[in-house]
Amino acid sequence: MARPRFSALTVFGLGSLIFLTGCFGPPAPAPSSSPPAPTPTASSASPSTTATPTSTASTSATTPAAPPSSAPASPPPTQEPTPTGFPEQTAPLTIYYVAVGDNGRSGPAIGCGDSLVATTTAPVTFTDQVGPSIGALLANKSRDVGQSGLINVLYQSSLTYLGGELNGSTITISLSGQFMLGGVCDIPRAKAQLEYTAMAASGATSAQVYVNGRPIDEVLSQK
Repeated sequence: MARPRFSALTVFGLGSLIFLTGCFGPPAPAPSSSPPAPTPTASSASPSTTATPTSTASTSATTPAAPPSSAPASPPPTQEPTPTGFPEQTAPLTIYYVAVGDNGRSGPAIGCGDSLVATTTAPVTFTDQVGPSIGALLANKSRDVGQSGLINVLYQSSLTYLGGELNGSTITISLSGQFMLGGVCDIPRAKAQLEYTAMAASGATSAQVYVNGRPIDEVLSQK
């Protein structure tokens, strides 16, 4: 059998190919055309869910309105009392009692041959003298006026002074209650004691007395 013949050139080319294959080995894989994925950094972490208030918020929206002042209102100016028309004064009161059988020698003559005699009290402070004077007369529950020999025929009566009014030279007083007298001669005595005491206190020259809304003459006529 005839052997094949190789030329020198053929042998040289085959050797060169084997040598190149042994030097380089298999080819390296082709590089990817896509860029590598970026590694997450701290800046890409999820944002915090806690809201932080900003410093630009309006202070008027969150500041409560000031409460109304609790300071009390200023009291109104003190008014001066209204004048009553009578100045306050301190003086004795004049009270009239009866001198039985005196026949007008010691004072104004009244019925049954008696007299009225003025007496004075200790100093009293008043603005209207009529009320205190009539009140002092009605408050005396003794028949005898000390050691003077004078008597008070109103000592058993239950009378209360209600008020008085001066009209010109006439003083009018109003009383309530009941008379308790000792006889017919006590009628002019009781009327005179009330009228003269009221006139002395008011400076009037005549007097009218009403008891329970009725004239004193009408009331005493039934005694």
